[in-house]
Amino acid sequence: MTATMEQEFKAWMLAVQTRTEQALDAALPPVAGGPARLHEAMRYAVLGGGKRVRPLLCFAAGEVTQASGEALDRAACAIEMIHAYSLVHDDLPCMDDDTLRRGKPTVHVQFDEATALLAGDALQTQAFVLLAEGVATLSAPQSLALVRELALASGSLGMAGGQAIDLASVGRKLAQDALETMHRMKTGALLRASLRMGALCGRGLADDEAAALDSYAGAVGLAFQVVDDILDVTADSATLGKTAGKDAAHDKATYVTLLGLDRARALAEQLRADAHAATAALGASAGRLRALADFVVERIY
Repeated sequence: MTATMEQEFKAWMLAVQTRTEQALDAALPPVAGGPARLHEAMRYAVLGGGKRVRPLLCFAAGEVTQASGEALDRAACAIEMIHAYSLVHDDLPCMDDDTLRRGKPTVHVQFDEATALLAGDALQTQAFVLLAEGVATLSAPQSLALVRELALASGSLGMAGGQAIDLASVGRKLAQDALETMHRMKTGALLRASLRMGALCGRGLADDEAAALDSYAGAVGLAFQVVDDILDVTADSATLGKTAGKDAAHDKATYVTLLGLDRARALAEQLRADAHAATAALGASAGRLRALADFVVERIY
């Protein structure tokens, strides 16, 4: 990537991140006019932090199918609400028992456990409300398809199922294929949904394009987790915005514990190459997707 291309990509990222923050602010219920503490916790969980990787993937895939910005706003916000709810619940004492997220106290620390649980529940339902009410920007078939994609990615065969496997695997040594299955569900499913939902906001995908996007999603989703595992042992909490070293502290299986640091880095690079190769069928409109694969992996350097 040339210096000019890199600057242009960073400007695009910032524009999507800013746009998503503004759209989330508008889509979340206001503190006034309802259960104020619950609404405050929901907004605390979602606003003012995060890389917004899932909205970025959503918008990048939307470029392939000429989706409108307004349709992508709804899809990206729904995805980010589901992601935020999962983080709120994952951080609870009954799960990962973490105290730091996005550089600030986790929701149950800032408020209390009951409020955090309810905030996660409410964010999950708000995501689907947002998709169902998008009649001005999404057709009925589009809304239905988006709801289905997000529900499948979030449920027992996706994110929630992956978290269940993760919790059941603490203290156990997993083979690489089992570790990969867990992360394709826990992290990869929602990343894949981000891409598919972005594409569905536009003209849709031909069969070869859908296959290419799925291959890309598989590579980037796994690379994202490999990189997270590497950063958990190489970066500090201030850099990460969350507690560093928690995987080792909880005796969790990771790509670093399984492969070692050097082989984990090599795997991340191979997955980056796989992601680039997968975009060949998508043509020039997939430039953002290729740059996002670079962004995901280059966090380890």
